Amino acid sequence: MISYSPVLIVEAEYYDEINSELTAGAKEVLKEKGIKYKGITVPGVFEIPAAVKMGYETGNFMGFVAIGCVIRGETSHYDYVCSESARGLNYLAFNYGLAIGYGILTVENMDQAWARASREKGNKGAMAAATCIHMMSLREDPAFKV
Repeated sequence: MISYSPVLIVEAEYYDEINSELTAGAKEVLKEKGIKYKGITVPGVFEIPAAVKMGYETGNFMGFVAIGCVIRGETSHYDYVCSESARGLNYLAFNYGLAIGYGILTVENMDQAWARASREKGNKGAMAAATCIHMMSLREDPAFKV
């Protein structure tokens, strides 16, 4: 069993059914590996990076899983939300060395969202949790020890 500090799952509330399925997949992977987690929700994908930073600042979490879904609409709002949330999470990973699993779907329609969220079809939330675990494990990698 891995004895990492708890992982914080940050889930956007918008598209609740999709995000709940993604989160369920993430929780299954974390439970399977014996990793404790805490989940919080934020209004939308745009708010996820701020919540991850708040979680980091507590010092209580070793890893983070970002869960959300953005479906293209008729305006440029989609482009801003997708790029700024990804940029914010990348900034945190790069500048603070955070282990972040990226489970934010950016899709054209609800069918594409379900194809990526369904636990029967390769849940991206589970993949995000696995990525978070992998990145946390790098801290223990002998290659990083001098």
